[in-house]
Amino acid sequence: MKVLFIGGSGIISSACSRLAVERGIDLYVLNRGASKQRPLPESATLLQADIHDPAAVREAISGLSFDAVVDWVAFTPDDVRADIELFRGRTGQYVFISSASAYQTPPARLPIVESSPLRNPFWQYSRNKIACEDLLVQVYRDKGFPATIVRPSHTYDRTLVPFDGGWTVPARMRAGKEIVVHGDGTSLWTLTHHEDFARAFVPLLGHPRAVGDTFQITGDDYLTWNQIAEQLASALGTTAKIVHVPSDAIAAADPEWGAGLLGDKAHSMVFDNSKVRALVPDYVATIPFHQGAREIAAWFDEDPSRQTVDERLDKVMDDLVARFRIA
Repeated sequence: MKVLFIGGSGIISSACSRLAVERGIDLYVLNRGASKQRPLPESATLLQADIHDPAAVREAISGLSFDAVVDWVAFTPDDVRADIELFRGRTGQYVFISSASAYQTPPARLPIVESSPLRNPFWQYSRNKIACEDLLVQVYRDKGFPATIVRPSHTYDRTLVPFDGGWTVPARMRAGKEIVVHGDGTSLWTLTHHEDFARAFVPLLGHPRAVGDTFQITGDDYLTWNQIAEQLASALGTTAKIVHVPSDAIAAADPEWGAGLLGDKAHSMVFDNSKVRALVPDYVATIPFHQGAREIAAWFDEDPSRQTVDERLDKVMDDLVARFRIA
């Protein structure tokens, strides 16, 4: 099977690239250049072009057709329209990577299933993903364009701390400083290791029953945000000193941080993966966050230059801690 990944070296796609070639897929990767942080598998064929330059992409894929094309870096309807023009007639399946943040926020009921409503009034990123999905559903119905929509939730690898600010929160933990956790820290959140995601995703490639349909892929590791903080601190060899701050207060202090909370992380999100398991019956998420947290700690400790603190956000956290510590 011949598959093209647009992207292929990101947090989620890097694990899928590795598993795809392990399972015998003839993998082509189109991006601007190989990532040093997440190198491509040696057997993958690199097509070097910028997906936002259609002429360069047409030249790179000249004479090629694919069983499946996956765009890991499409974020707007314009991105998807360009893909449709580029790959109509060239692929048996087009996979759009959407987001679980597209679901109704806050959710009306749990667990989340693929038929749960899509509506996010808080976060433009999510509204763009919804608009992309709407476009693909329309072109599938009207013209038979072979679209598959996949919705990941919070998927991470060893390079991604699950809190805003990158290394900022771990640095505060190790320095003995308080960290900010939104709400009272008891909302449930789903974390998915990228290797677990890949085990469900790769079998969907070229699967005839996946065309024209939508699938969410998440882990089954449901934790409170207090537990996430505590497990990360344990992996770092310290303890978490938590100060709880209302999400709307965080949004008032830092609108960008707040948008990701009010539009996503502040709400309990638990998912039912029955639909993807109907097509991939052996899918089991096997990597819990306490194990993933040790991978994160080890990767950042391996090279101290990776331990970059966002000084602006660190100051915002200092201010919030000072205001809400007593409460």
